Amino acid sequence: MIDIGANLTHDSFDKDRETVIAEAQAAGVETFIITGSDVACSQKAKDLAHQYSDCCYATAGIHPHHASDFDGEAEDAIQALLNDEKVVAVGETGLDYFRDFSPRPAQIFSFERHIKLAIENDMPLFLHQREAHKDFYPILKEHRDALGNVVVHCFTDNEQALFDYLDLDCHIGITGWICDERRGEHLIDLVHNIPSDRLMIETDAPYLMPRNLKPKPKSRRNEPKYLAHIAEEVARILDCDLLALQEQTTRNTKLFFKL
Repeated sequence: MIDIGANLTHDSFDKDRETVIAEAQAAGVETFIITGSDVACSQKAKDLAHQYSDCCYATAGIHPHHASDFDGEAEDAIQALLNDEKVVAVGETGLDYFRDFSPRPAQIFSFERHIKLAIENDMPLFLHQREAHKDFYPILKEHRDALGNVVVHCFTDNEQALFDYLDLDCHIGITGWICDERRGEHLIDLVHNIPSDRLMIETDAPYLMPRNLKPKPKSRRNEPKYLAHIAEEVARILDCDLLALQEQTTRNTKLFFKL
């Protein structure tokens, strides 16, 4: 399996990152795409991808939470990272109107500049969207023909949003949110609509620990090893063979990121 969204730069992993990776590998996770969420984080993601070069790659971008920090200097720094062989996508970028940590105009500006970077570098785009579909979708649609591969990672939205992204030939990333009976129940129906060749799986570790893990871990930190549980849940929901799901999502991911 491949975890397309592992925030392994997070400081909660600083003391045991090597163990976390080893335990995930023992659980069947062969490759990790380390998410870049600001300039410093993207640099660290790139460095970790080189440190663990046998199993890790990185993305480079500025999360909408940090869009206020996006300027010419930041754009130049992201561009420099995109030139590195271990950096395989532009992002994380997009819009987040749930928390609004950055003003919406700043988020839109940053999102559009990341799209430009993806087009100019002919690289996949790794996207985040939360409660912002009304602005996010038209922007993405306007530029979609010029873009290569696009994934809406950690999809949590409704049916209309899913169908809009599928109509734009986007891939969809499913996390442990689908294991959350409080917030993710709607995904149980929606995941049936994702074509098998557009589905990818991820943990978004250390966030979004699957709520139905048994026994419940003592730590609330999500880890890439729980990707195995997410795959099992998705296979159960789709009533498909687990091995076939793992092979399909791995194949999708390798093609998407050109691994």
